[in-house]
Amino acid sequence: MSDLNTQAVMRYKNSFLKEVEERVEDGYWVKMCMQCGVCAGSCPFGPHWEHSPQKIFMMIRAGKRDEVLKTDSMWMCTSCYNCIARCPRKLPITHIMHGLANYSYRLGLSPKGQPNQAIARLFWNNAIKSGRVNELTFSLAMYFKDGIVQGIKNSLAMQGIGLGLMKAKRLNPMEILGGHTCKDKGSIHKMIAKAREIEDRRRGLA
Repeated sequence: MSDLNTQAVMRYKNSFLKEVEERVEDGYWVKMCMQCGVCAGSCPFGPHWEHSPQKIFMMIRAGKRDEVLKTDSMWMCTSCYNCIARCPRKLPITHIMHGLANYSYRLGLSPKGQPNQAIARLFWNNAIKSGRVNELTFSLAMYFKDGIVQGIKNSLAMQGIGLGLMKAKRLNPMEILGGHTCKDKGSIHKMIAKAREIEDRRRGLA
């Protein structure tokens, strides 16, 4: 158990709903869920979730901390926003799902090897390096994240799409040398670090 998770357990004890309200993005909306099930029925990945958003909200209120934070359900969210558009109470369900995913990751409780989690981390780390995503290095990192042999197989399987992207000038092989970057990367890094510091302090995660 990570130190951050131990501290959270000691602070909130049996009040998981309060923990979510204080430490998860838009978590204070969870108590507004009336369990109508529209979000579960609207989600295109609904049948593939271990727990639908509706069920997750119910589990939070029931205090099932480990069951919620250790599931990979939140990582299944594709940000299609069907749930938000159709929720009769206008709950920011997508934001809460991403907030729960991020919180479980910070606590060291999210499932190891969850593919969507791995890709999200690769994307974020790539983007903050220069202030924008380097499509080539991101693609290579994604293809080769499971080793050289699997990376070669992935590259060969996706070569048609890769060639199409190059023809459309959406992928430039020369980006391996650095590619386009934002000006004053140092200031971008400082801005992100400061935003993270403020958010962590506000959420009690500092």
